[in-house]
Amino acid sequence: MDSQGRGLSESVWTSLDRKAGAVVELTVRQLRNKVSTWAVLGLGTLLMVLLLVFYIDSVRDGFESIDNDGDSFDMDNDGYPMGQEWKYGTSDWDGDSFPGSGNFIFQGQIDWNDPDRTVSGNKTWDGQAILNASWIDYDYTGGTWSNIIDWETYESNDCDEGAPFEDWWLPYASSCLQEDGTYAFNGRVRASGQMYVPEGSYLSWGIFTEVFYVEPDPPEMYIDEDGIDWAEGESGSQGFDDDGDCFRIGWITGDDWWEYQHEPDANRNGIPCDVVWVVDPVTGEVISIDPDDYVDEDPVDEEYAGESSHRAFVIASGKIAFVLLLGLFLPLFLALGLVRDETERGTLHYLLSKPIHRGEFIFYRVLGYMAVVSSFVIVLALLMALITSLIGPGDDLIRFGDFPVWMGIAAATILVLAAYGSLFNTIGLIMPKYGVYLCIIIGVWEFAMGFTSLFAPESSVTFLSISHWGLQMVDATVLAAWPDTLQYSQMSEAFGIDTGLQWIWKPPVHTLGTGNPYISIVTSITFLSIISGVLISMGSAIFRRKEIM
Repeated sequence: MDSQGRGLSESVWTSLDRKAGAVVELTVRQLRNKVSTWAVLGLGTLLMVLLLVFYIDSVRDGFESIDNDGDSFDMDNDGYPMGQEWKYGTSDWDGDSFPGSGNFIFQGQIDWNDPDRTVSGNKTWDGQAILNASWIDYDYTGGTWSNIIDWETYESNDCDEGAPFEDWWLPYASSCLQEDGTYAFNGRVRASGQMYVPEGSYLSWGIFTEVFYVEPDPPEMYIDEDGIDWAEGESGSQGFDDDGDCFRIGWITGDDWWEYQHEPDANRNGIPCDVVWVVDPVTGEVISIDPDDYVDEDPVDEEYAGESSHRAFVIASGKIAFVLLLGLFLPLFLALGLVRDETERGTLHYLLSKPIHRGEFIFYRVLGYMAVVSSFVIVLALLMALITSLIGPGDDLIRFGDFPVWMGIAAATILVLAAYGSLFNTIGLIMPKYGVYLCIIIGVWEFAMGFTSLFAPESSVTFLSISHWGLQMVDATVLAAWPDTLQYSQMSEAFGIDTGLQWIWKPPVHTLGTGNPYISIVTSITFLSIISGVLISMGSAIFRRKEIM
């Protein structure tokens, strides 16, 4: 008995429960009988099925080794892979330049403003000059792209009147004969004689090493040649230049642009050809990797690509498919008309004739909508978790570690659905006729802010969006369930393992400077709950004062 002598079955709380249950049940029944509900839920299910099909197809094909640094490619089709051409200082863009073809050794040059403009000798010349030749190598021919002059084409070509390279200019890889028997040329030539370089022109010279035969290396030698050398758990200088393309001991270096890009101590730690690993002393997780050029640059992909690709798929599905797409489109179709549709059907008077407070009515309608969408999201998340955990990489039959991530994704999506549902329902109350257009504009804004949060979660403008907090909750859940995700992300970025993990996942921002993912989870839940509560309260206040026509 209560203080007024009534049994508990007749108390105010049980009456409240019955009213709440009745309105929630009515809302669920109405949403269940709407074609639009089944259409949007069906499209959501179809989206997840398509994602699973693509994932299953990728897993079935396996994870083949990838040449991360590209040194197994033969760009000029001369039979020598790029890595072998680099060792011999030859170009992989010129089919006439390959290991054993002769390496050009630079000896000197006359720049455009040097005082001494004359040089002689038996050399390979490259640039613009007047040649008084005693001998020309007619077998050394090429074309415009190689810049080697074809003398059989240009020997009988008379020069124009005037001074060469002053009154007129020669095209690349060409020459002409002057009246005094000298040649003006622009390109590369092998010849003996005296050279005069006009003012404003440039000429370099050198010799080619002797031609010899070099056995082409198989391209497979340059795939996964390094591996990742790291004493797990240790910070500091690690790594090893397994294939020698950093130290380059015994290499015949050329003048290719690639040579000038090489930095043996790119990480500036005073140790050439190493990798600086930074490990969190508390968690033991890798938080930073800074390698020198061409050290551990082509790791064994199957060791990391399988796990990284799996995590990238789970995170991308959770962020884009669940939080952004389902989180926006479900409330747009299901929550906007929670009260507006009752007004249009003329049933709102009947509902409000019952002993239900108007403020309660708004809350119960939103609660009914949440019952439908939450059930749908949880079922989808469990389905995705079950399938991905069964076929994902690993030695165990089921990856039980996937389930907390998927449940975190479901929780983030439900909170986002509550916030958007409360927002769109309130807009429907304020603007029954044109509210849908405003909701579409808001949806575009939220979608844009969502994608901004994917790539730049620290951007302050994204804090104003609902999607940002949902995506942050997913990032934090991933780090809590898979603490080594940061390590995998760092490896992907440092060593060129292109799995998508490094751009789809970022460490959570809202940890209050601690790096603790649980603080970010609590922060996101708090913000999303406050947003939903404020919007429901606004909707209730508006509905209480609204005149029902």
